[in-house]
Amino acid sequence: MEKSFEEKLKKTAERLGLTPEQVPRHIAIIMDGNGRWAQKKGLPRPEGHRQGGKTVEKIAQYCVDFGIESLTLYSFSIENWERPKAEVNGLMNLYTQYLIRIRPTLMKNNVKLIHLGRLAQLPPAVKTELAKTIEITAGNTGMILALALNYGSRTEIADAAKKIAQEYKSGKLHLKDIDEQCVSRHLYTAGLAEPDLLIRTANEMRVSNFLLWQISYSEFYVTKTLWPDFRKAALEKAILAYAKRNRRFGTIKMSP
Repeated sequence: MEKSFEEKLKKTAERLGLTPEQVPRHIAIIMDGNGRWAQKKGLPRPEGHRQGGKTVEKIAQYCVDFGIESLTLYSFSIENWERPKAEVNGLMNLYTQYLIRIRPTLMKNNVKLIHLGRLAQLPPAVKTELAKTIEITAGNTGMILALALNYGSRTEIADAAKKIAQEYKSGKLHLKDIDEQCVSRHLYTAGLAEPDLLIRTANEMRVSNFLLWQISYSEFYVTKTLWPDFRKAALEKAILAYAKRNRRFGTIKMSP
């Protein structure tokens, strides 16, 4: 019988010396440093991306084991199309292979895959395998793995504004209905809890147009570790750092 989120989370908390409330339920990661990892080792950049893909599988498995409810990975931004064509084509081939390869693991772990981003610009092979993997895992009730592929937060917000405008024009929405909850419902992440913890690797101190609306009150954790070298111990270190934060959400907690 599969363990529940709460059972796994409690076990993780006990192992790390924390309470279940101190463990994030939704982790988002800006995976950075694949190219630098390859360069440091005298390898071509595509090898860094391949190693980065292996790290994705490992970290996703750790998150399942830890009882994390949602994991969102920033895989390819809209701005990344400006990279050299050969590198972009290589990445798209890797995504196609990855989306096929991970299906047995996703099913074994009851993980549901969802996509964040625009589909239209993606190559046909990527769109086909992405759709298949989403369909195959649609009934899974375990961790949600959100893949931000061809994603940009400003584009997401603009797309949400267009949807809201269309519904207003058609009479489905009134001005009084347009509030923060309305905007959230029209984002790519509709129905997904906001991230508790945002991790960025490779020591970069920026959010790079990632989940700008959703990370309003997320805790940030930046590590010098390059993404291909990010391991279980690094993930646990990030969780322990998160546990020390006092999350006030803009309020002041008064002593009794």
